[in-house]
Amino acid sequence: MELRQLRYFVTVAEELHFGRAAARLLIAGPSLSQQIKALERSLAVPLFDRDRRTVALTAAGAALLPEVRALLDRADELRKQAQQLSGSSPVRIGYVNWLPPDLSLRTAGVAPLYVDAWVVPSHAQAARVADGSLDLAVCWVRSADLARLGLAADLLGADRLYAVSVGTDTSPVRARDTAVLVDDDVTSWRSWNEYAEEFAGFSGARVVRIDNGAITGPAFFDHVRRCVTPVLNSPKGQTTPLPPDLVARPVVEPEVLWTWSLVRRADEVRPSVLAAAEAIVREVGDLGLHRPGVWLPADDPWRA
Repeated sequence: MELRQLRYFVTVAEELHFGRAAARLLIAGPSLSQQIKALERSLAVPLFDRDRRTVALTAAGAALLPEVRALLDRADELRKQAQQLSGSSPVRIGYVNWLPPDLSLRTAGVAPLYVDAWVVPSHAQAARVADGSLDLAVCWVRSADLARLGLAADLLGADRLYAVSVGTDTSPVRARDTAVLVDDDVTSWRSWNEYAEEFAGFSGARVVRIDNGAITGPAFFDHVRRCVTPVLNSPKGQTTPLPPDLVARPVVEPEVLWTWSLVRRADEVRPSVLAAAEAIVREVGDLGLHRPGVWLPADDPWRA
């Protein structure tokens, strides 16, 4: 059984006349008849009742016709995807520290994907998309950033931020009873600093200003040990194992979330980039951002 035989079957079923079907297909009538007979032998079922004057679908032929049409549509779609993959440049995507673990699976058969190895802060990744050095980026953005840079965004992920403290108490801690670190290095930590200061202003958490890049890593743990209150962990430290003398504590009143957006240029028209973006964020949902007691910054694009 071949795809061309299935196309011949559909054409004859539509015309119910071998001569007209052969003319549509630009093949000889006897050749078309032979191919239909070969298809019937492969399927072991007659598809047409035919005599010298009339052609009609058998019950089996009528039952198989919609299935064959669906199969041919899928074959056409597969061919188009293959042409896109063979003729398009890789879609370049950047990130800060998190990507969906099934990213390659999401874009398989849609567009070739190149993950940029240059890991820079959120505001820098967004700027790279705006200037064309990236096609897509996973980052934290404000609505004002999107408007200023001419970007569009889709929700891709969300982290619930927790606090880190000394000891063994893992019970929830109120946001106002935490501390948050703000670093003088605005080049590296601008996005986090803006988020942290707004969080502190809203919740009453204590701001601790630092100048050594200790938002993450061993230096962050040293700050936790020196603080008398639990310290809010940044999204870059979400998956870092804690030392044995420190514990994670859920933050409540409010629950603190950090969103990840997939950004692209608002005037993007390339089919491969648009298809990749759609595939990456498909079926993401709202990720619980609209539950009662959840806090997001005022200009977060995903705030209710």
